[in-house]
Amino acid sequence: METKKTEKANLESRRLLFTEIGLVAALLVVWGAFTYGTREKKLIDLGSGTCEVDIDEILPIPQVTPPPPPETPQVPVLSDQIDIVEDDIKVEDNFMSLEDDPSLRVDIIDYIEPVKDEEIDDEEIPFIIVEEKPEFNGGDANEFTKWVNSRLVYPDIAKENGVEGRVTLQFTVEKDGSVSNVKVLRGVDASLDKEAVRVVQSSPKWKPGRQRDRAVKVTYTFPVIFKLR
Repeated sequence: METKKTEKANLESRRLLFTEIGLVAALLVVWGAFTYGTREKKLIDLGSGTCEVDIDEILPIPQVTPPPPPETPQVPVLSDQIDIVEDDIKVEDNFMSLEDDPSLRVDIIDYIEPVKDEEIDDEEIPFIIVEEKPEFNGGDANEFTKWVNSRLVYPDIAKENGVEGRVTLQFTVEKDGSVSNVKVLRGVDASLDKEAVRVVQSSPKWKPGRQRDRAVKVTYTFPVIFKLR
């Protein structure tokens, strides 16, 4: 079954009217929104509660005027008036010159640096050549050679092996005449070297050598000859 519309139910002919009514209503809403004014309110906390305060009713904060700058001190004005004071102060004429009293004079002399005495180092290097050589039993180094040869004991092990030769020693005659620092410069055999050092170390005191009228250390290089017979 078909449904038929009546002419009264057909709204197509009234579309323009509805459009105009809607446009007028929209314009009224916009105009009302612009013309309607609301007062802004703000909530203020008063501790126990809150209250609404109109923003327009808040009094403006007064502006504090800064204090004026300090006044610049004025420069004092100098007067052109000059007061003349009479000079009535008397000075006694009793000044004494240094030329009047010779005892008050100070003679200026050139500074001369004092000369220090030459210090003698006790740990001086031993001499090899001196003005007065050390003496052994009233003689020279040859007397010491005779003394050493008379006290040498030929080691048995060196005899068995037929070892002989020259042992070169070095020693120092101290300022008190004692013999020290005995060492082997050139050895032959351990047993021969040991015997040569033993005899030289047992030497009695020498008469020390002298240089510039004072006792000094003297170093000797001394050969000890071992020879089988």
